[in-house]
Amino acid sequence: MPLAASGATAQGTFVTHPAEKDPYKYQAGFGNSFASEALPGTLPYAQNSPQKNKYDLYTEGMTGASFVAPRAENLHAWLYRIRPSVAHQGFTRLPDNPDLESCFLPLNPKVHTSPTQLAWHPFDLPPDSAKVDFVDGLKTIAGNGDPTLREGLAIHMYLANTSMERKAFCNTDGDMLILPQQGRLDIQTEFGKLMVRSGELCVIQRGMKFKVVLPDGPSRGYIQEIYGSHYVLPELGPLGGHGLANARDFESPIASFDLDQNPWKIVYKVCGQLHSCAQEHTPFDVVAWHGNYVPYKYATEKFVNVGSISKDHIDPSIFCVLTAKSKQPGVPLADFLIFSPRWDVASGTFRPPYYHRNSSTEFMGLLYGVYGGRSDGFQPGGASYETGFCPHGVSYEVFKAATEAELVPQRVSEGTIAFMFESSMMFTITDYAMNRSGKLHMHEPKMWDSLQGQFMNHIAEVNADLKAAGLPELGSELKQ
Repeated sequence: MPLAASGATAQGTFVTHPAEKDPYKYQAGFGNSFASEALPGTLPYAQNSPQKNKYDLYTEGMTGASFVAPRAENLHAWLYRIRPSVAHQGFTRLPDNPDLESCFLPLNPKVHTSPTQLAWHPFDLPPDSAKVDFVDGLKTIAGNGDPTLREGLAIHMYLANTSMERKAFCNTDGDMLILPQQGRLDIQTEFGKLMVRSGELCVIQRGMKFKVVLPDGPSRGYIQEIYGSHYVLPELGPLGGHGLANARDFESPIASFDLDQNPWKIVYKVCGQLHSCAQEHTPFDVVAWHGNYVPYKYATEKFVNVGSISKDHIDPSIFCVLTAKSKQPGVPLADFLIFSPRWDVASGTFRPPYYHRNSSTEFMGLLYGVYGGRSDGFQPGGASYETGFCPHGVSYEVFKAATEAELVPQRVSEGTIAFMFESSMMFTITDYAMNRSGKLHMHEPKMWDSLQGQFMNHIAEVNADLKAAGLPELGSELKQ
């Protein structure tokens, strides 16, 4: 029997209204210290841990940072629940998922390196004959580091056709940024419920229990998991106080709880291993909570694009929705970027991405629409990868058209949301992605064969200019 709050949140907190495809209410804001109760008066007044809670609820604290972290980085939540998490029947090690990886160090024989671009056709959903839920359907593609080092990341696909029933998942390794591509995810968390569709992102932070129901049937999507860090909004610098992803557009759940006292299974991911914990009650029995360590979602269509309105390109950081810090100051562990509908108006400028070699590693996916500049096989549900300093850019045909086109204002990426997981770290690629998925295809290097040295057609013109400037002509040293 689910019970939900009806606007019973801290005074002054804005609560959204349900929509046709999303029946839930949310509190608005990013990084806020929220408060929510599903039954009036269940949040303790002016303290966190009273001697006795209303209705004999149990107090349970959760921290997402060191106890002594600076106030701006200190993450915590207080939960008031029917039964505490400690009321369980012990843990059992589960068999390894051969497609789930957590150690990306090159010494691991199950991961590979690639000096060149890679791409994957859309990953297949499970066959109807097999029941695969969100947890069982996790497939790791690439990553860096190891969760025991508390720095690094993993990129997964989830491929599922079955809702989780009396089963929940708790990832103790890192935060998970989840991007549905096909089918909505109805996500129940200890803090309340989130409905997440294609075009929205959801972040479930480390240590939070959640369950995934598939209201639209089989579902596919992308996940970025980060170790030892949390997502924050990027600094805006000269943009000032507004732009890119605005804090007010992020949404967190309101308190909701179940009365289920039947057996439940909680799957914990610990150092990449899966363990099962049995308990005789639902994990979703939190009647009230407060704090700033919460799950949240964001609709990427709300992103406020900025760019050049005169000439040349602005660096791709202008597309950054969320960032996660590394241990090196000023160097992000991971940036989450999106490429969405916007105007391109730059004058006298080569408008496609210029040929470049970046220190960053790039992993791209497509939620919906059509995105040019990648391989022909870049489709929703597929992926593209480029390691750091791997040269990339458009084909000769696109280059030629861009150098000759009339530069009028134009809309780009109409009806499209593409994204990039960008990292300062080097990735290794899993054996599943390289050998077992059946979806790998290489970027065809012949697409650049026509990028010939056209400079050579201008030698006579160059020599005339050099002579006029009183400088030696090209090849003059060979004539002596």
